[in-house]
Amino acid sequence: MAITFPPIILASKSPRRQELLTLMGLNFEVLLKDVDESYPEGLKPAEIAVYISEQKAKAFSAADEIVITADTIVALNGEILGKPSSREHAQEMLAKLSGSKHEVYTGVTLVKGDKIHSFYDRTEVYCKSVSSEEIDFYIDNFQPYDKAGSYGVQDWWGLVVVQRIEGSYTNVMGLPTEKLYSELLKFV
Repeated sequence: MAITFPPIILASKSPRRQELLTLMGLNFEVLLKDVDESYPEGLKPAEIAVYISEQKAKAFSAADEIVITADTIVALNGEILGKPSSREHAQEMLAKLSGSKHEVYTGVTLVKGDKIHSFYDRTEVYCKSVSSEEIDFYIDNFQPYDKAGSYGVQDWWGLVVVQRIEGSYTNVMGLPTEKLYSELLKFV
């Protein structure tokens, strides 16, 4: 028996999150609101992802539909690697990820009216070493400026550089779908 959820709003411009919800068979519309994505100092990576997701959700607290907000961050040895601000910044981040293990955290918040629920997922990602020429090729051909950590696991970087992951693949794409489905079932 298929589960039918009430109307859903995805508060994200991420084409990857939109694709994942579509693949999950969910009926949703995209609605965006500008939200300050800064966070207090001293938070751990998982806390940052949830904090920002909750800030996004607060903009929708009066909604009659279920609203899904999310924030994905990349952490390398405690350093947060957000979206790159320039080509040089992307080069710097990808050079750091080359030959290392990092974590990807996605905080997700579900909100409907005054009901709010947040959770997160964590995935470890192992990358092989790559040259500066390969990093430049990646940036030139895949323009990873809208991605935390400057890469997409679903494109060349994920296919050629990522050696293995431990945890949810879709979490690295920006939305831990298995966990989201389970949490939606409890939320409705």
